[in-house]
Amino acid sequence: MSEIGDGIEAIDRGRIEKAVREIIEALGEDPEREGLSDTPERVANFYAEVFDGLHREPGDVVDAFFGDEHYQEIVMVREIPFYSMCEHHFVPFHGQAHVAYIPKGRITGLSKLARLVEGFARRPQMQERLTAQVADALTERLEPLGVMVVVEAEHLCMSMRGVKKPGATTVTSAVRGIMESQPATRAEAMSLLFGTAR
Repeated sequence: MSEIGDGIEAIDRGRIEKAVREIIEALGEDPEREGLSDTPERVANFYAEVFDGLHREPGDVVDAFFGDEHYQEIVMVREIPFYSMCEHHFVPFHGQAHVAYIPKGRITGLSKLARLVEGFARRPQMQERLTAQVADALTERLEPLGVMVVVEAEHLCMSMRGVKKPGATTVTSAVRGIMESQPATRAEAMSLLFGTAR
């Protein structure tokens, strides 16, 4: 079973260290000075951790099926925190994901939904793609009646550079199955997500 961290060893830390040293020198800094001498190694270890989703299939975590429960109502895990890296600038974006599905015979452990989000977040990413990947993996692995994924995040590429608007939040959603085709079902899920329970 693939778990968080399985992809770390596949990353070439030595090449990352050499590249970071080159960047430090290109900035006009001394890579040997006390504060920077261990930075290439630290950055390589950091990248190995935050990009370990590149070397595994995040959908594999959705492997615990409880098929005898016959539950066909909404299952939702809200406010799953995540961190990812914007593929355009290699700076973080972070926020929370909300994942809901309606089983059609198979349900999975609740922690698996959080692991699914984390697995796709640990790659160079776009928020829109992350949202769709979680929805598609859940649809493929569980074959549920419907899926809804909502992701809210702040992008540091907007907060600390460019437009410089800290606190701005981007919201993306992906809906599949009856969450998409039946407005009443989608409205029920949205009320659970954004209604009085929040």
